[in-house]
Amino acid sequence: MKKQAVRVTIVDEEFTVRSELDPEYTREVAAYVDGAIRRVLASGPIVESHKAAILAALAITDELFKSRAQQEEMAQRLKQLAGELARLLPPQKRQSAVS
Repeated sequence: MKKQAVRVTIVDEEFTVRSELDPEYTREVAAYVDGAIRRVLASGPIVESHKAAILAALAITDELFKSRAQQEEMAQRLKQLAGELARLLPPQKRQSAVS
Protein backbone atom coordinates (compact mmCIF):
# COMPACT_ATOMS: atom_id res chain seq x y z
CA MET A 1 0.00 0.00 0.00
CA LYS A 2 1.22 3.49 -0.82
CA LYS A 3 2.19 5.83 2.00
CA GLN A 4 0.19 9.01 2.32
CA ALA A 5 1.29 12.29 3.84
CA VAL A 6 -1.03 13.47 6.59
CA ARG A 7 -0.68 16.80 8.39
CA VAL A 8 -1.35 16.65 12.11
CA THR A 9 -1.01 19.09 14.98
CA ILE A 10 0.36 18.05 18.36
CA VAL A 11 0.63 20.70 21.09
CA ASP A 12 0.30 23.53 18.55
CA GLU A 13 3.09 22.16 16.35
CA GLU A 14 2.37 20.82 12.86
CA PHE A 15 3.88 17.56 11.62
CA THR A 16 3.63 15.67 8.37
CA VAL A 17 3.27 11.97 9.01
CA ARG A 18 3.82 9.52 6.16
CA SER A 19 1.88 6.34 6.73
CA GLU A 20 0.10 3.50 4.98
CA LEU A 21 -2.71 3.83 7.51
CA ASP A 22 -6.00 5.56 6.82
CA PRO A 23 -5.46 9.35 7.11
CA GLU A 24 -8.38 9.76 9.50
CA TYR A 25 -6.96 7.06 11.76
CA THR A 26 -3.58 8.83 11.73
CA ARG A 27 -5.32 12.06 12.74
CA GLU A 28 -7.13 10.26 15.57
CA VAL A 29 -3.86 8.82 16.86
CA ALA A 30 -2.21 12.24 16.72
CA ALA A 31 -5.16 13.80 18.55
CA TYR A 32 -4.84 11.14 21.26
CA VAL A 33 -1.13 11.91 21.69
CA ASP A 34 -1.92 15.63 21.72
CA GLY A 35 -4.48 15.09 24.47
CA ALA A 36 -2.10 12.97 26.53
CA ILE A 37 0.63 15.61 26.37
CA ARG A 38 -1.85 18.38 27.20
CA ARG A 39 -3.07 16.44 30.25
CA VAL A 40 0.52 16.16 31.47
CA LEU A 41 1.12 19.86 30.86
CA ALA A 42 -2.09 20.75 32.71
CA SER A 43 -1.17 18.61 35.70
CA GLY A 44 1.70 20.75 36.90
CA PRO A 45 4.62 23.00 36.13
CA ILE A 46 6.58 21.15 33.46
CA VAL A 47 8.76 23.58 31.58
CA GLU A 48 10.35 21.35 28.96
CA SER A 49 8.01 19.98 26.32
CA HIS A 50 10.13 16.88 25.69
CA LYS A 51 9.66 15.88 29.34
CA ALA A 52 5.90 16.28 28.96
CA ALA A 53 6.05 14.10 25.84
CA ILE A 54 8.01 11.43 27.72
CA LEU A 55 5.52 11.45 30.61
CA ALA A 56 2.64 11.24 28.12
CA ALA A 57 4.36 8.30 26.40
CA LEU A 58 4.65 6.57 29.77
CA ALA A 59 0.94 7.14 30.46
CA ILE A 60 -0.04 5.80 27.01
CA THR A 61 2.23 2.78 27.46
CA ASP A 62 0.63 2.11 30.84
CA GLU A 63 -2.78 2.14 29.13
CA LEU A 64 -1.46 -0.28 26.50
CA PHE A 65 -0.03 -2.70 29.07
CA LYS A 66 -3.25 -2.65 31.11
CA SER A 67 -5.30 -3.25 27.96
CA ARG A 68 -3.09 -6.19 26.99
CA ALA A 69 -3.46 -7.69 30.47
CA GLN A 70 -7.25 -7.33 30.28
CA GLN A 71 -7.26 -8.92 26.83
CA GLU A 72 -5.20 -11.85 28.11
CA GLU A 73 -7.53 -12.28 31.10
CA MET A 74 -10.52 -12.26 28.75
CA ALA A 75 -8.90 -14.82 26.43
CA GLN A 76 -8.16 -17.11 29.38
CA ARG A 77 -11.72 -16.73 30.68
CA LEU A 78 -13.18 -17.51 27.23
CA LYS A 79 -10.95 -20.58 26.95
CA GLN A 80 -12.14 -21.74 30.38
CA LEU A 81 -15.80 -21.18 29.44
CA ALA A 82 -15.34 -23.04 26.15
CA GLY A 83 -13.97 -26.01 28.08
CA GLU A 84 -16.90 -25.91 30.48
CA LEU A 85 -19.38 -25.74 27.60
CA ALA A 86 -17.65 -28.58 25.76
CA ARG A 87 -18.17 -30.84 28.78
CA LEU A 88 -21.93 -30.21 28.49
CA LEU A 89 -22.03 -31.47 24.91
CA PRO A 90 -22.83 -35.08 24.07
CA PRO A 91 -19.62 -37.20 23.87
CA GLN A 92 -19.72 -37.49 20.06
CA LYS A 93 -19.79 -33.65 19.71
CA ARG A 94 -17.07 -32.89 22.29
CA GLN A 95 -14.07 -33.61 20.09
CA SER A 96 -15.20 -31.32 17.25
CA ALA A 97 -16.06 -28.51 19.70
CA VAL A 98 -12.61 -28.61 21.32
CA SER A 99 -10.73 -28.53 17.99
